[in-house]
Amino acid sequence: MTVHSLVIAGWTGRDPAAVQAHIAELAALGIAPPPTVPVYYRVAASRLTTADTIQVTSPHTSGEAECVVLQWEGRLWLLAGSDHTDRAAEAYDITVSKQMCDKPVSSDAWSLALVAGHWDRLRIQSWADGELYQDGSAASLLGVEAVMAGMGGLGDGTALFCGTLAVLGGIRPAQEFRAVLFDPISKCRLTLAYRTQDLSH
Repeated sequence: MTVHSLVIAGWTGRDPAAVQAHIAELAALGIAPPPTVPVYYRVAASRLTTADTIQVTSPHTSGEAECVVLQWEGRLWLLAGSDHTDRAAEAYDITVSKQMCDKPVSSDAWSLALVAGHWDRLRIQSWADGELYQDGSAASLLGVEAVMAGMGGLGDGTALFCGTLAVLGGIRPAQEFRAVLFDPISKCRLTLAYRTQDLSH
């Protein structure tokens, strides 16, 4: 599959109170609230990667586990992904911060049709340096159809990060990040794991 368009959706929580909690979480880091929710950020498609190591230029970066939808030859595919972001840059310009780090995704994908009927039961988890960092279900986020509709649908070669969960214990940097998307019906998992190499020292 060739990806020529990459979009990151933000603030896609289904519960308005949870969305406000995530906004407050970022506000504590000096990050301004979004103009609208959800919000969509265009990112260079070359940032998408399946590499097990990504290079960053700051010690203040961290991942976020997300469902990623990719359209290819008219079909929709689901991957696990991490919206790895420079948090220091995010404090002054979110759009810039989204461009600064690679976006790891799983090397495997599922047909979206296989899980669309029980989307809310999908479980999303991540670990930062071995500690549980995120844990919740897709039911806490807007449905994938709603997120796609918010940007007018996808075209072939477009990948869309569908939003993330609040983190446990506050946003913090990590050198190792792991994420799992678990389907309780099939008992299958989409996984990704990667390390960061900090070039700033």
